Formats: sequence, structure tokens, C-alpha cells
Amino acid sequence: MTPALPDAAVERFITDGFLKIEDAFDREVGEHCQAELWKEIGLSADDPSSWTQSLIWVSAMSTPPFTASATTDDLHAAFDRLVGRGRWRPRLGMGTFPLRFPSDQPAEAAGWHVEASFAGSDGGLRLSLRSRGRSLLMLFLYSDVGVDDAPTLIRVGSHLSVPPYLSDAGPDGRAWMDVCMDVVPATEHLPVVAATGNIGDVYLCHPFLVHSAQGHRGRVPRFMAQPPLEPVGELDLEGAELSPVAEAVVRGLAR
Repeated sequence: MTPALPDAAVERFITDGFLKIEDAFDREVGEHCQAELWKEIGLSADDPSSWTQSLIWVSAMSTPPFTASATTDDLHAAFDRLVGRGRWRPRLGMGTFPLRFPSDQPAEAAGWHVEASFAGSDGGLRLSLRSRGRSLLMLFLYSDVGVDDAPTLIRVGSHLSVPPYLSDAGPDGRAWMDVCMDVVPATEHLPVVAATGNIGDVYLCHPFLVHSAQGHRGRVPRFMAQPPLEPVGELDLEGAELSPVAEAVVRGLAR
């Protein structure tokens, strides 16, 4: 049996907005995934002269190594604890992948934001208080990531500032960009940490966490996936026993 997350770790998730699961999948599996990504983009880890782009996007990968990395017992136990048993959908593949390469140019596709979680009737990206379409934001590391290797930047506790901006929006929520324009300046005073780690580490983040990409100043390309954990239904904010994801929303509203 995989042990459940300690209560202290769950409380940190509620207050900080993220939790790092070390060795969430085997390093060997991660190395297989990395090799497939190199093949997918047609470049070589042994030929830095071919790394002419600072950012390459891969939309999705669904081969067995990627499925294996997303479906470990440790991860499933963590999903049960943070989201609730039966309240999430298993991932059968992985994506998207923002693959970042060493560069002295300004970072592409960087800037503080909250992830959008669903498309509205007009096709525009939106967020809602009950986080329709997203239970967690996840960061899967398929390369070792140090402080110079473009780790994702996280504003600690920023997720607690988001619920008041969604509280009166109703089930259709608000436009993603409008929410970002409110919450980014409202959270700029918060401490920042970098999502560093090793192949096999996974960051499980509250869906409202404010975060940002940054430029790569290291030597080894950063391979990472940032998929959502998709929910079954929407967040229950009135139940007798709230999930930690829902508890954080309620605490944010109380503030």
C-alpha cells in the first residue's frame, strides 16, 4: 500500500498552493520519455549546435513510458488525498511540453499568470470558482532542473488571492485574461520559489496558483510537461468534508 500524504504536507498544499512529490515516477521511465521527446523534435542531446530555438512546444505524447509516468501509485494516492477519491480522471498520456533550451535572449511565452481551465461558449479561455475543467496544475520533470535551467517560478500562497475575483462570476466564470489582470498585481508581494528537481519529480499545484516561466541560463535543456488533472464534476465547496483543493478556495473566500 502506498502511504497517504502526511497531514502536514496537505496543510502546506492548502497554505502554499503546491506540493513536490519526489521520485513520483522512476528515473529510468523519465529517461525513456526524454529520449522520445528528442526524437519527436528531431534534435540531439549530443549536438548543442542544433539548439537554435529557445522554446519548442510538443502538444502531447501518449506512448507507454509517458502513461507510466502519469499513473504511478504514489501519484494516484496523492490525487485521492488532494482532490478526492473518484473525483479525478486518470491521465493516459502527457502534455503539453514547453521544452526550453539555453539562450541569452529574453524568455518566450513567459509572464505571471493563472492557468485557464475551460473554454466558454464563445471559445474564449475562462476560470470559475469551482475550477471547472481542472483539479490540479501539474509539473512533470523529464530532465534534472537546477536554478539556471528555467524552472517554473511560483508565487507562494497566491492561489488564496484568486477566489474573491471569481466569487460573483457564476458557473461560467470570468475571462482568463481579466482574472490574470486582477490577480497578478495583487500577488506581486508574495515570496517566490523555483520548481527545481530531478527527473521523476512532480509538482502538484492548486489550479489557481500564480506562476511564470523564465529564460534558460544553464547548459542542459529543460524537459517538462504541464498537464492538468481533469476533474469528475466541479469542486464541492459546501460539503461536510472538503478536499484540500476546495478547502483552499474556501479559505481564500474568507480572506
